[in-house]
Order: sequence, then structure tokens, then C-alpha cells
Amino acid sequence: MFMKTFGWSFGITAVALVVAFFYGGIEALILCAILGVLEVSLSFDNAVVNARILEKMSEFWQKIFLTVGILIAVVGMRVAFPLLIVGVTANLNPVQAIQLALEKGDIHTEGSYAYLLHDAHPQIAAFGGVFLLMLFLDFMFEEREIHWLKWLEKPLAFVGRLHGAAMAIAMVILVISATMVRPGKEVDVLISGILGMVTYLLVNGLGDLFDVDGDGDSDADDIDAQAAAIAKKSNKSNKGVGKAVGKAAFMLFLYLEVIDASFSFDGVIGAFAITSDPIIIALGLGLIGAIFVRSLTVFLVREGTLDDYEYLDHGAHWAIGALSVILLLTISIEVNEVITGVIGVVFIAAAFVSSIVRNKRLAESEQPKVDQLTS
Repeated sequence: MFMKTFGWSFGITAVALVVAFFYGGIEALILCAILGVLEVSLSFDNAVVNARILEKMSEFWQKIFLTVGILIAVVGMRVAFPLLIVGVTANLNPVQAIQLALEKGDIHTEGSYAYLLHDAHPQIAAFGGVFLLMLFLDFMFEEREIHWLKWLEKPLAFVGRLHGAAMAIAMVILVISATMVRPGKEVDVLISGILGMVTYLLVNGLGDLFDVDGDGDSDADDIDAQAAAIAKKSNKSNKGVGKAVGKAAFMLFLYLEVIDASFSFDGVIGAFAITSDPIIIALGLGLIGAIFVRSLTVFLVREGTLDDYEYLDHGAHWAIGALSVILLLTISIEVNEVITGVIGVVFIAAAFVSSIVRNKRLAESEQPKVDQLTS
């Protein structure tokens, strides 16, 4: 299963490294590899959250996520998104933005591609930081039977009983972040953060369309079950039902892509601290990092890892919370991307180990009951 899921990712990684070598020599190859490792380390939490959503999708739509979804992740977020930001910031058309990107200007050179993207960092960080903060708070404010860090998660769940608590906290943190930004950027940061909040509310509302009854089962799954029942009772074509299923699955796919894109902000921005070459960034973040994260997501789904290790969801969301805070901090101060990646990995690793300990403890507590039944 491991090689079946990750084999093509290793193959594409090899191709990307070869292309990087022929493009810019050994230096480009090393930079490409560093960016790939950076993206994977920053995206463990991304894979866990994506996997939980992907579980609700059929095998067909999982394949769509691995094909069309990769194009969106690589071309959309790793190539088109930075070009769009630079184009809007510098009032350039797409052709001019591409030409500026290919000039590979230094981040400290005024008017260069890297400089313009770095100048837009406060707005990008505010948008992504608030979006991810809302995602973290909504998870922590939910009442749930299982807690990982009980001394923190139980009080947070209690606070979550207050309607609108996540929005209120996020807004306060956004205002504080805006007051710390360099003069002239305060309004831009506030607007970007509010847009991030609005985007999250819209995306989250879209997700609720697939779990309106709160039972954890998506409406797409309900429609699939209904379609199967109709098909079993009737030999007539269920073309109309098929379209409904397709539409539901498509909307869930869009929801997943928006969530996935929100995790790309830190990697895209962090990449420019390493290199301003858009080709190397596309190869490292996209063809290596993004594709490995896709494979990891599918592996978690097919192996049932999230159900076997209960605390992984919690660890992933704590990593998301840390990432959101770091993004908001970077509005006013520099934070090394390695720190961001390490924090995410530490949370996921700690949650994984805690899950193993929990499983072992549950198995030991169940063993006496099994012995009594067999005796």
C-alpha cells in the first residue's frame, strides 16, 4: 500500500530534481529539494485535515483530488497566486507579471517580483492567519467526548458555548495584529483579515451543506445511499439522481480545495526567503511538496489512520492554531520558516505517540473482559 500510494510521488520528485539540475545546476537542485522538504514539513496538519474531508468522497472523487486537485495546488497556488498578488500590487497585466517573475530579482531590490510579493506579505498573512485561526477555534470550541490536551481543550470547549466566540476572538487578535504592522498597512491588514474571516464562514457554510443533521455523515453520502436504493428497486435509469450525487460531490471537492489552498500561504511566502526563482518554487513546492502531501492524504484515508489514532485530528488542529498565530506574528516580525515546520511536526508526532499510548491502554483494559468471556 505504501509504495502504491507514494511510488509515483517518488518518481515525480526524481523528475523534478533532474529538471532543476538542468535548469540551474547543483544549486537549483539543492534549493528545489529544500523547498520540497519545507512544504512537506509545513503540511502534515494539512494532510490530516484533508484526509478527514476526503473520507466523505467516493474513490472517483479521490482520484479527481489527485489529478485536477494537483493542478489547482501546483499551478493555482504555487504559480498563479504569487503572480496575481504581484500583478495586483504593481498594477501589472499577466504577461508583465510573468516577465518580472522570470527576471529573478532579489527580495531586497525595489520593484522586483520577490520584493513586491514580500511587500504584500502583511495582507496575505492576515488573510491566511485569520482563516486558519477560525478553523482552529471552531474545532476546539466543539463539544466532544475525546480530548487530547484536556487541561486546555475542555476550557476551550466551555468557552465555545458562547455564540460567536470564535469570531470575537479572531477579530480581537486581528485588531492587535493590525496595530503592530508598519505605518500605512493597518487598513490593508484589517480588510485582508476580515476577508479571510468571511471566506472561512462561506467555506464552512459550504461544508455544513454536507452535514446538516450534525451526525458526521455528509449529505453526499446520504444521496449516494438513496441512489443505491433506487437503483436496486428499479431498473430504470437514475440519471437525475446521478447528477445530484455528482453536484454534491463536486461542491464537497470545491470545499476541500479551498481548505487546502488556505494551507499554502505560509509555504508560498516562506519560499521567497529561500529563492525568488518561480521555476524552482514551482518544482519544489509544487511537484515535490504538494504531490507528497496529496499522497500522504490518500494514505491516511485508505489505511484508516485517523480512526486508528484518535488524537491525530487534535494534533493537526493545534498545529493549525500555531501556524495561524505565526502567520499573524509575521505581519510585524520575521519568523524563520523552519520554526513553523518544526512546530507542526512536533504537534503531529506528539499526537501520534499519545494515540499509540491510548490504544495500548484501551487494549489492556479490554483484555480482562475478553479473558472472562473465554474462560
